[in-house]
Amino acid sequence: MIAQADSQSTPSSFTVKILRQDGPGQPSYWEPHTLQYEPEMNIISVLQKIAASGRSDNGKKVAPVNWDCNCLEEVCGACTMNINGRVRQACSALIDNLLKDSPDHVIQLRPMSKFPVIRDLMVDRSRLFRGLTKVKAWVPVDGYYDLGPGPRQSRSEQEAAYPLSECMSCGCCVEACPQYNKVELIQHNGESDEDFEKRKQEIFDKNFVGPHAISQVVLFNSNPTGKMNAPERLNALTEEGGIQLCGNAQNCVAVCPKEIPLTTSIAKAGRATTFNQLKQWFDR
Repeated sequence: MIAQADSQSTPSSFTVKILRQDGPGQPSYWEPHTLQYEPEMNIISVLQKIAASGRSDNGKKVAPVNWDCNCLEEVCGACTMNINGRVRQACSALIDNLLKDSPDHVIQLRPMSKFPVIRDLMVDRSRLFRGLTKVKAWVPVDGYYDLGPGPRQSRSEQEAAYPLSECMSCGCCVEACPQYNKVELIQHNGESDEDFEKRKQEIFDKNFVGPHAISQVVLFNSNPTGKMNAPERLNALTEEGGIQLCGNAQNCVAVCPKEIPLTTSIAKAGRATTFNQLKQWFDR
């Protein structure tokens, strides 16, 4: 059920201030847009109205604001941004609720701060997905032919794994994480695209992998088939930029839109990596 603002406090109009940036490395600037209030609006519908208007508050014609979105039902994770100082999904951020917490009837939109800005509210999240690649967050197969039924999971194992599978790689957890620092690189003169991409991935791997990737290691290592590659994933977590950089701030679990038990996953992964390292040491 969609919450609506109190009729006595509902404004006839409200202002949206957007921190815009015309391109990578360009200076940012605030741009205000005043809109007429309508019930049951979300941030995406507000951005669509701003795009349709094509003008800022001073009447100046402006380019449409860039942002990412896809499913509009908090499943794809693409529309993450900072709204009134808190990272969240724009599709589930209702204007009625935001105005209740904003006495001046102003809503501020900023891009995520932990990723390079492509333009306006759109950021480059490639490092987020590189973290999943680093820890091999998948179950490998050698073909798509019928192999028959796979190993069975108990109900308790399924119930423990399901919340972890809801991760949509939205980036909320890494935006709130104090150990996940922004990495923004510039391609050198004469550097080929291949060399730049290689250098970028190497630097990504040296920085904190993030709570989302750690949780996915726990998910796939708990899978009956995925367990076969558990040591590889645990080894990846003990490399430079791994789980040892987690400061246990617990900001990640506080902002996760799916309420994934990320700190529980981090604790399980920490214990598993310790046992894995001891096993390898004694097996030498």
